[in-house]
Amino acid sequence: MRQHGRVTETLDALARLVGAGEVVVLSGAGLSTESGIPDYRGPSGVARRHTPMTYQAFTRDPDARRRYWARSHLGWRTIARAAPNAGHRAVARLQRAGLVTDVITQNVDGLHTAAGSGAVVELHGRLDEVVCLDCGNLTSREELDRRLREANPGFDAHVAAVNPDGDVELPDEAVTGFRTVDCGICGTGMLKPDVVFFGEAVPAARVADCFSRVERARALLVLGSSLTVMSGRRFVIRAAKLGIPVAIANQGPTRGDDYAALTVDAPLGRLLPALADRLGAGPAGDATSGAVPAGAAPAAR
Repeated sequence: MRQHGRVTETLDALARLVGAGEVVVLSGAGLSTESGIPDYRGPSGVARRHTPMTYQAFTRDPDARRRYWARSHLGWRTIARAAPNAGHRAVARLQRAGLVTDVITQNVDGLHTAAGSGAVVELHGRLDEVVCLDCGNLTSREELDRRLREANPGFDAHVAAVNPDGDVELPDEAVTGFRTVDCGICGTGMLKPDVVFFGEAVPAARVADCFSRVERARALLVLGSSLTVMSGRRFVIRAAKLGIPVAIANQGPTRGDDYAALTVDAPLGRLLPALADRLGAGPAGDATSGAVPAGAAPAAR
């Protein structure tokens, strides 16, 4: 993608694929890096060795749960401030133009919805919602943030890095004494962000919905995902088995490249607006360019 002729050739091929319409987008953390949210495995995540929280540790170990909420309480500030970037807005433009039908995202930041996309399936949930594991009620992360601030006046620490799941890197001594809170509705239930942790299964109905959307597509466009885990890669495999062409745009190789009819290695914040422009998909400076940050509106699940 470094030579001008190669860029033009690849953009032409991508425009032909997307321009035929009925495209389902599958996005990953690499699409949100230009919004200030680092990814795990792409260029902004190479130097970090973050171990995500597992569902088993969170539910069984009070100390692990306390450490998670302390770190996530600080990380949430970065996620809450994040706004859609040019890549998110370009996807919304392609959708409004009738070329993209659905968006399946592995991200939990809510930025596709904030950019104006509809028919978004958030495969791994949303960080701006909190679920009680006892009563099942959903509450807003803003409300939890307020309660945690009240329970931990003066709590602060230097944050070196924020991860895509909203967790941050902090030494154990920095979270000593942090107080968690229980469900504000039932009074005793354990609160968990409404996202799928490692070791936790994506709800079967949500997976089936995603498969159905992919199977109806004329093409599958993967954006910013290394496809390292099967959670997202299974949709690429299903599309390839059905003869549905797959295009992958990502910085660096992915585990789905062997299934792809087209791969593009380029910054998505430049590639996707250029693609939308090429296809005449609405003005670059439309109303979504001032979209509200993540968490402003609920999305389809």
